[in-house]
Amino acid sequence: MPTPPDLPSMRQLRYFVALADAGQYRRAAERMGISQPSLSLQISALEERLALRLVERRRGGTLLTPAGREVLSRARLILSQTEDLVAQAHSLTAGVTGTLRLASTPTIGPYMLPAVVRHLHETHPGLRLIARDGPPREVVEDLLAGQHDLIVTQLPLAAGDLSLRRLYREPLFLAVARDHPLASRAQIGRDDLAGLDLLSLNPGYGLHDVIATLARDTGARLQSEYEGTSLDALRQMVAMNMGATLLPALYIRSEVAGADADVVAVPFRGGMTRMVGVAWRRSLGKPRLIDQFLAAADDVVATAYKGRVIQDRG
Repeated sequence: MPTPPDLPSMRQLRYFVALADAGQYRRAAERMGISQPSLSLQISALEERLALRLVERRRGGTLLTPAGREVLSRARLILSQTEDLVAQAHSLTAGVTGTLRLASTPTIGPYMLPAVVRHLHETHPGLRLIARDGPPREVVEDLLAGQHDLIVTQLPLAAGDLSLRRLYREPLFLAVARDHPLASRAQIGRDDLAGLDLLSLNPGYGLHDVIATLARDTGARLQSEYEGTSLDALRQMVAMNMGATLLPALYIRSEVAGADADVVAVPFRGGMTRMVGVAWRRSLGKPRLIDQFLAAADDVVATAYKGRVIQDRG
């Protein structure tokens, strides 16, 4: 197989365009800040590499050959596209453009992410965010497989190949039907849960572990036959007096508000929370796009969600 010829260098293309624009070797050399012999040498090397005569020397200056005119248009395009590539790389380094593939669990993403996405759109309009949600185990597996760059999930998360960062602690409330005996209480203690039927999501969700632990520690009864597949499903079962459950603060802010709410959310005395954070593959390092997402999330937690959740950067 024959060895391909050496390709022209970017320097040679820049010098050739400068010569075509200036029309004289002396003037082009001055514009480029080099000597005239050096410019002549580079143009000759370009002609040799392309096996084309590009420039005719005249008494009053230079004239491009027909081949030179064709090469000039291509050289301008190559230089322009290269400048665009460098500018794009700088933007990616700065984290102001590019695509971030994000996934979240259904108990967090729909109630936390919209404000973060709006913040990113306003501050970095060139940043494209692809957001999906799915069960916790699925989004972690997809993250490790490279289908996502970042996930928002409940912590802790046992995965040695992942980097983790805490975002906030989210208060959990006991949700009961409007006519439940505990619905009128301003606060409840854990001792109020003894004998109470507690509903939960299926065991694939971090919230299930929190509810199961609470039931075990307080003497409440975990009703596994009524496991829900979403917070909405849990709320609806609670509204029908099938039991009580735990609902997170941002979900309550979004779905359990106003006098016409179908359930009542009662806070725990002393508080009860879950930890929400992000994870990404350790092999990624910490790209600027992830830094920009974390900064936006921190801003939203400190402003839009202030008083609803407890900021806990880690």
